[in-house]
Amino acid sequence: MAVKNYRYLFFDLDGTLLKSGEGIQRCAQHALRHFGINIEDLEKLRPFVGPPLEDSFKDFYHFTAEQAHEATRIYSERYARLGAYEAEPYEGVFKFLQHLKDAGKILVLCTSKKIRMAEIVTRHFKLAPYLDYIGARDEEGTIHTKADVIRHIIKELNITDKHEIVMIGDRKFDMIGAREVGLDCIGVLYGYGDAAELTAAGATYLAANYDELERLLL
Repeated sequence: MAVKNYRYLFFDLDGTLLKSGEGIQRCAQHALRHFGINIEDLEKLRPFVGPPLEDSFKDFYHFTAEQAHEATRIYSERYARLGAYEAEPYEGVFKFLQHLKDAGKILVLCTSKKIRMAEIVTRHFKLAPYLDYIGARDEEGTIHTKADVIRHIIKELNITDKHEIVMIGDRKFDMIGAREVGLDCIGVLYGYGDAAELTAAGATYLAANYDELERLLL
């Protein structure tokens, strides 16, 4: 039984609908190598899954703004060629999304990817038909944080009651963004975060899998 009758379901992409860590980590590895930083263990690049790329290079490797911009360019070149496709939808995701659609929910992508790649990835992995709207960072960089993306979606969809929205994601950035805007949020435990991270970031609920998530939403 649903804990609350949310109408708008805002979904993160990487780690929530798509198992995409390998591609992201390999692209980060590729970009860092350009700067003479060789990280052989991909698991050490797991923190790159979630936040805006520029922030990751600055926060994790202390890059300057100029270096972060160049690293992001190099990352993005490989991502467009290879990284975006080094992923797979989570098992059960299509059945889960169809149940939500059948229940009349409005499914919205809310990702820190830029819009062009978000559209390409969701089409390629057959997620796009389930989504009523794709919300992402803009190419110009004016929409940057997860909170920025959330606010943009709310404005574009003309949503007047925030109590009808829940943000669903696997990293603290999803929870922090939701809380900043005043939304409830569900942290999923099958992605790239963990219970401690999500709880500390203010998750309203936690869900271990799609079955638990569905019980919270329907």
